Amino acid sequence: MFKRTFLATTLLAGFAFIAPAFAGECPADKMKADAVKPVTLGAKGVTDKVLSTIDLSKEKVALNGYMMRARRLEVQPGGIVPWHSHADRPALIYVVAGEIVENASNCAVPIVHKAGEVARETHVTAHWWQNTGKVPVVLLAFDIQHDPNDKHM
Repeated sequence: MFKRTFLATTLLAGFAFIAPAFAGECPADKMKADAVKPVTLGAKGVTDKVLSTIDLSKEKVALNGYMMRARRLEVQPGGIVPWHSHADRPALIYVVAGEIVENASNCAVPIVHKAGEVARETHVTAHWWQNTGKVPVVLLAFDIQHDPNDKHM
């Protein structure tokens, strides 16, 4: 009885020290500043359509110069969403269909995003994405835009 109790306690204690990794996020043990450097790849095989916007200066939050946007992106096989930062543009990206790889500045390994997952992009996010699969990837992007020259990506 002691052996089983000791073994169960040891296993449970060991699991307590394992950092959780959620689908579509960088594993905690792979987080590292400047793990991926900026790349100069241009957009390739990507369509980016703004579906709707809200001028946040006219809302109760009164954020002058900010727009909330909903966009639909389609990334063809081999397509690339070029390197960009979210320092001033937080976003949530919902993967509608397909699978896409994110190369984030703060993660030592590529992050795979699958249909049904949401990617969070905050002020610390700088990255690029690539569709390495054989089918188009469809994304819905919801972001807060501040730079009027940042029309899409």
